Amino acid sequence: MIKKDAQFYRFSLYGFLKNLRFFEPFIILIFRDNGLTFLQVGLLYSIRDVTNYLTEIPTGFFADAFGRRKSMVLAFGAYILSFFIFYVFSDFYLMAAAMVLFGLGESFRSGTHKALILEHLRINDTLDQKIAYYGRTRAASQIGSAFNSLIAAGLLFFTGEYRMMFIATTIPYVIDLINLATYPKILDGALSKFERGALKVQVRDTFKTFLGIFKNREAMRSILNSASFSALFKTTKDYLQPILESLALASTFLLGMDDVNRSGIVVGVVYFFIYLLTSYASRSSEWIGQKYKNLAHAINQTFLVGAGLLLIAGLANWQNLAVISVIVFLGFYLLQNIRKPMNVSNISDRISHTVMASGLSVEAQMTTILGAVFAPIMGFLADSFGVGVALIGLSLTALVSYVFVSVRNIPQEV
Repeated sequence: MIKKDAQFYRFSLYGFLKNLRFFEPFIILIFRDNGLTFLQVGLLYSIRDVTNYLTEIPTGFFADAFGRRKSMVLAFGAYILSFFIFYVFSDFYLMAAAMVLFGLGESFRSGTHKALILEHLRINDTLDQKIAYYGRTRAASQIGSAFNSLIAAGLLFFTGEYRMMFIATTIPYVIDLINLATYPKILDGALSKFERGALKVQVRDTFKTFLGIFKNREAMRSILNSASFSALFKTTKDYLQPILESLALASTFLLGMDDVNRSGIVVGVVYFFIYLLTSYASRSSEWIGQKYKNLAHAINQTFLVGAGLLLIAGLANWQNLAVISVIVFLGFYLLQNIRKPMNVSNISDRISHTVMASGLSVEAQMTTILGAVFAPIMGFLADSFGVGVALIGLSLTALVSYVFVSVRNIPQEV
């Protein structure tokens, strides 16, 4: 049984508010409404991911050497600025600039908050609870996503304007920024115990330990397993939106409404139930992992199942079986949330806690560079052959890559 202290609820509040991105359930539909092709949407995703790639390691290092809380505050500042640009402008190049800011926010954030959680557990000598603890805080994020879907659908219904969701998102993000800025200083890690004069030594030691991650073959294999699956999920998950839109427009449901409102209601309700289920999946990650003979086996098997689900979703969409495609996509969402706590635990077993933010940022960097490659390919295939064929192509790529990213069960090394 995990200890739900005050910081647990603050971690959970962070995740809940972070996932109140009201634009997210409709992001591809928003871009398409602005006249963008799937390829242009993919390029925007790629710009975000390239920015993330170029800044991921430096920002992870910044978090470990200068303060994880400072890193999170900078992340949310970049997010909020990007939301304002998306709200005011619809030009592709200005949206690209907003994506650069969004990618910078992702860099400062990714890996850093996980490191804050793991540092809290280390201080309290409860690292053995990391899968359950992280799974339950992640569950709060999924609850946030569930409510996000309903709120977003309501905003769209009453305003009839997609872009309003960008400016509305700044409200929970400002609140979350305040929450993060007031986290306990001790969670910044070892640096918080040093005087300013010792900063140079701390930076040198942090960088030396960080480089050691790349010399650990099993650590890198674990990072690649997590990153490749996350990139696959990140690239394809939003393509559920046009599938749901086509399902809404083809049905006789709510015929008295215009197309935007009909799509908004269907997308919002479906995403609400998806995230309720993914919240449960996150909480159940430890229990599901225990059903396998070891953590490595669980990670490998769920990788294969996830790629298989995406393949079925693509085939179903290709054959115009939208309902089946949506149901299978639901399984894909669930699996990602089951895998995430497992992967965080697996990676954290192989790197030092002193560079946890940097190590997890390596995983995030791998995710973003793979996403930067996958996104325009997915967009091109979707424009040329349809969303179903694009999903099939990405899923087959994942199945082929398994031989290079499967992990071994080895004793903890640090």
